Amino acid sequence: MGLTASLTNAVSGLRVNQDSLDILSRNIANSGTPGYHRQSLNIVDYNSQDSSYARSVGTHRAFNSSLQAYYNRQVSDTANSGIQAGYLDRLQGFMGKPGTAGSLDTVFGDLQNALQGIATSPDDYNSRAQAVASAQSMVETLNRLSTTIQGMRQETEGQIASNVHNLNGMLNSLAEVNNRMLDLGMTETSRAALLDQRDRLIGSVAEMIDVRADYRPDGTVALMTRSGVGLIDNGVSTFKFESAGNLSPNSVFDVDPAKTKVGKMTLTTPSGLTIDLVTQGVLQGGELGGLVTLRDKTLVEAQDQLDEIAAGLAQAFSTNKTAGVAAADGLGAEGLDVDISNMAPGNDVLLTYAENGVEKRVRVVNTSQAQDYVDASGQRVIGVDFSAGASAVAAALDAKLPNLDISSTGANNLRILDDGAAGKTDVRTAVAGSSSTSLQGSGLGLNLFVDQGNSAFTNNLDTDPPQKQGFAARISINPAILADNRLLVQYEVGGTLGDADRADYVIDQLSKMQFVSGGNPAANTGRFQLSGNLSELISQVVGFQGSTINAAITKNDDRQLTLDTIVDQMESDYGVNVDEEMARLMELQNAYAANARVVSVVKELLDALLAST
Repeated sequence: MGLTASLTNAVSGLRVNQDSLDILSRNIANSGTPGYHRQSLNIVDYNSQDSSYARSVGTHRAFNSSLQAYYNRQVSDTANSGIQAGYLDRLQGFMGKPGTAGSLDTVFGDLQNALQGIATSPDDYNSRAQAVASAQSMVETLNRLSTTIQGMRQETEGQIASNVHNLNGMLNSLAEVNNRMLDLGMTETSRAALLDQRDRLIGSVAEMIDVRADYRPDGTVALMTRSGVGLIDNGVSTFKFESAGNLSPNSVFDVDPAKTKVGKMTLTTPSGLTIDLVTQGVLQGGELGGLVTLRDKTLVEAQDQLDEIAAGLAQAFSTNKTAGVAAADGLGAEGLDVDISNMAPGNDVLLTYAENGVEKRVRVVNTSQAQDYVDASGQRVIGVDFSAGASAVAAALDAKLPNLDISSTGANNLRILDDGAAGKTDVRTAVAGSSSTSLQGSGLGLNLFVDQGNSAFTNNLDTDPPQKQGFAARISINPAILADNRLLVQYEVGGTLGDADRADYVIDQLSKMQFVSGGNPAANTGRFQLSGNLSELISQVVGFQGSTINAAITKNDDRQLTLDTIVDQMESDYGVNVDEEMARLMELQNAYAANARVVSVVKELLDALLAST
């Protein structure tokens, strides 16, 4: 090998050394920098007849598109579960754990104990005062939890608005990165830094919304949601959020845009197409998906469960039950006559009968809505408009229950008979439940718990929205009882204070009156159905919320663990190992010294040759 070839090899080696040192120093300087991908030098060996030498032909940036796609998906899923777990963990703190002071089951237990005190000593002022205080505590707990839940829903709207603003900024920044990637005059160093910025932005977008990234050979990227809606390609889509203002229990989502009462989130594509992200089910992950789930489902269900408790509480105290009396047609058919006077909208008649030896349960509800379904407890629910009169009610029920003979024997009386000699049906019980219309003179029931404006709660289904919706936020104590607690005992004007009948009646109602939540199960698919007496309802709500919250936290922990594993793998594939880089530095120093020595020797030889001529 000639001196010229040796010099060429050594100089090329020095150049490669210098380029390698530049990259090595950049790697070490960015060690621990989030989103930085380790770089290395692409070196190519050139061979000729006289010599061989090395040249650098660009920079290699560590990157694995499959691992990156997995990371983006896990970031989105973890952000989704994380935001939900955070809110639900806070809700658990507000609701309290079972048996702790201020929890629903504890407050209700205090109310039951106070009622037992009245039943034992109805003439004792302090016992009655304690019952009123316990009832007030129950009301305040329901009001407080409702306010908390609506406040959290309002908070989700604020966070959605903030995330939408940030998301638009990220997408515009990513579009700018795409444009800069098309600059062919960009240095390798700048290009690698831009690719790092690209991947950081995609990760940030994935935290907000579920995304799929298409990494292209030129370094640009196209983004779309998992459902296939484009975010970045030939232009940038724009997110928009229109807040609904203050949210209340009546502010619920509806697929009909004209009926929805929550904030609207849309996406406008570069072509001008506008998509309602919530109505069309586009959101499948990310913080935005989690926030929408909280606002429209999870927290709404929690509010509905509180409303069920409030409704059951009011009805257990205010419902007067009137049992049917024996009746017969003189031809062998027997049954019961039921008085349906004073039946307010939402009141009901509970009917049990046997058909071919199998017991049937029917709840006839006073409503103008045409209802006919089997609830979560297996009881059939039939809606009939009682305002049309007993004859119309009888005709409607006779058509619905053909194996019974149902007729009217007066303006407010229903006669329900079996099939007589055929012997297939047997009427067992028929009980009308009407709401108390006053504190005295209208039965043992009393309106201790009232709705807004001191109006009676009757569970009216014909209002818009139904009376039960949001009742936990409106429930209050009847001011007349606050002013005179003797009304807890005196159900007749001038009645004795030593009479425990009203207290005994309410205690019996609390233990025996059955409630079922949610109406038609077909319209509440996927929702937890409450069923039982009031104590059981409260226990089910506390248990359901506790298990739901724990499940959300566990799910988030699992996803976070998976994400941590992926991040560790990315750190292994992309990250900078300082020890390895320092070892590489030693190699480069040795190579530099060797190449420099060759240059020095060649110089000495050339000097000697020139001096000899």
